[in-house]
Amino acid sequence: MSSILEVRNLEVAYGETQVLWGISLDANEGEITCLVGSNGAGKTTTLRAISGVLPIKKGRIFFMKTDITNVEPHKRVKLGIAHVPEGRRLFPDMKVIENLKAAAYIKEAREHFNDSLEFVFSLFPILKERKDQLARTLSGGEQQMLAIARALMLRPRILMLDELSLGLAPKVVAELFKLIENLRDQGYTILLVEQNVKQALLVSDRGYVIETGRIVKHGTGKKLMEDPDVKKAYIGI
Repeated sequence: MSSILEVRNLEVAYGETQVLWGISLDANEGEITCLVGSNGAGKTTTLRAISGVLPIKKGRIFFMKTDITNVEPHKRVKLGIAHVPEGRRLFPDMKVIENLKAAAYIKEAREHFNDSLEFVFSLFPILKERKDQLARTLSGGEQQMLAIARALMLRPRILMLDELSLGLAPKVVAELFKLIENLRDQGYTILLVEQNVKQALLVSDRGYVIETGRIVKHGTGKKLMEDPDVKKAYIGI
């Protein structure tokens, strides 16, 4: 597998407070890679730095072998990086279909809008049923589906998902994790940030464990699931 995203020695600070200390990770094309750890460990900061919405202090970011460290956020989207942020960030007073249309603002997304719409409606039939509802009237799970669908409208090369399971019922969480496995099987590359360590490792090809801004372990999802330190700290075994 070839690496589509390479992060090298990434350091990020909020003012005087440094949050990331030399983070390095790879996401291989056609795989699910997860970044797991406790709340406040630096997971969301890592995604925000990759998408360009946070300035970095040190390090480099490569996407499809091109250095994008200093590339503006909107240009990273055009290159194929789609970020589903924590909290979903939908347009709550716009209809489902309007949220999807708003996402397709880059040239390729506009040109393939109908095909993309058909694809996301096949993934999420409930969104097709509710296409004329306001986003704020959807359930939490449906809103998360809309957030993912909106990102897929961009026809991304990599889909970055921040806290997929946050605040959702276990049944909905299970459905969403099946969905991302389905997307992987269709060739999508996914970088998943998740507090639900067990679920994330179960579906991931590769994983990284982050603690206080540093990568402390990495390996296949299966290897990390069997790691005694990971079991004790995050899985409760």
